[in-house]
Amino acid sequence: MSDRDLSPAAVAPRVITLTVNGAPRTATVRPYDVLLDVLREELNLTGTKRGCDMGTCGCCTVHLDGRPRLSCLTLALDCADKAITTIEGLRPDARLDTLQRFFAETGGSQCGFCTPGFIMTARALLDANQNPDDAEIREAISGNVCRCTGYVKIIEAIRRAAAEERITAAER
Repeated sequence: MSDRDLSPAAVAPRVITLTVNGAPRTATVRPYDVLLDVLREELNLTGTKRGCDMGTCGCCTVHLDGRPRLSCLTLALDCADKAITTIEGLRPDARLDTLQRFFAETGGSQCGFCTPGFIMTARALLDANQNPDDAEIREAISGNVCRCTGYVKIIEAIRRAAAEERITAAER
């Protein structure tokens, strides 16, 4: 017999409050629900994409307390006292984030499916390192998979966004 408690009470749904994109949101979750499912199905935030469900493609990347996290591998219950940021929450003013704009301008997003994961990963990189070189960019996005591009335009978009953000920061 396993030491896991599989009683109905242990696996019953619970109502929790998640802080998503700066706002408290309630969700009914079971102990085994992953954050990706709660975001998409319970909170109707569909920008975060389901790719592999195994943590190998990066499509489901969100920020958890400012750090990139694969939402397909993260239990929703573990997120109750953490700040969750999805692609929808990058800019509270409904304008495009610098990365979003440069992905569009450079053609870094072709079909667009993987783009939210790449942008969330790149945003964490640029928040930590305002001047990454190409090797650092490649390392940061190494957990993200794109089946349409050769990554050249993705790296260019990240490089250009970093440059613009450095200029903007210097002007302040």
